Amino acid sequence: MDWVWSLYKPYILRELARIGNQAPTEEELQEAFLEALSDSTVTVLVQEPWQNAVRFRGLARYAAGSDRDAAELFDLLRDPETFLQERFGGGKFKLNFHRGWHFVATRNFKPEGPPKWKDLPEIEF
Repeated sequence: MDWVWSLYKPYILRELARIGNQAPTEEELQEAFLEALSDSTVTVLVQEPWQNAVRFRGLARYAAGSDRDAAELFDLLRDPETFLQERFGGGKFKLNFHRGWHFVATRNFKPEGPPKWKDLPEIEF
């Protein structure tokens, strides 16, 4: 899950600097990362045509702190291409990471296959 750390690293460094830790150790970085990740949500959005433009439609939200979501979130973070393809099919997906109300990062994926997501209800975000 190195790709997740690369997304969180700038956020973690800013947060540690904000509280006065300008030169964190590897242990402090790891601890801060795990804490932030445990407080995070990941929203899955898909790009779809809409009124002569495109929009991002919400498909799912996974919260690390939720027992119901934890296993699925781990699967998503471990292998995002396969996770998205199996559950939502093909398309242009955006994963948005938040910690509470704070935006952390985003990452795009484009798995191949038929778009299973077209028949799924949109979530509000």
